[in-house]
Amino acid sequence: QLQLVESGGGLVHPGGSLRLSCAGSGRRLNFWTIGWFRQAPGKEREAVSCIAYGDYTDYADSVQGRFTISRNNATGTVSLQMNGLNPEDTAVYYCAADWRPQDHTCTVGSAQGRYENWGQGTQVTVSS
Repeated sequence: QLQLVESGGGLVHPGGSLRLSCAGSGRRLNFWTIGWFRQAPGKEREAVSCIAYGDYTDYADSVQGRFTISRNNATGTVSLQMNGLNPEDTAVYYCAADWRPQDHTCTVGSAQGRYENWGQGTQVTVSS
């Protein structure tokens, strides 16, 4: 079982930026498909972005152009750079891992159930 740990959440003003990081406990994430998801109070969890082995990426329409997912093979971590944040981005953000190195693409709308490993989440609050 792969344990994931998210970090980097916090409180930011509208228009601000945050960088979230996802790390595997004792394991590098270099070959995993990693997805970022978020869940706002009273809403269902939704997909935000994904990165496949080989670094193909996909984004939800709501974050396209503002968020960037990337992988650092040296550290074995995956980051989500979030710029231009607005109050609608307030949520708990989760990273999840899917072992599928034979697939070099990912689709942000893929069923969440395909991700077998999930982190505990990190809170992002955008407020003035």
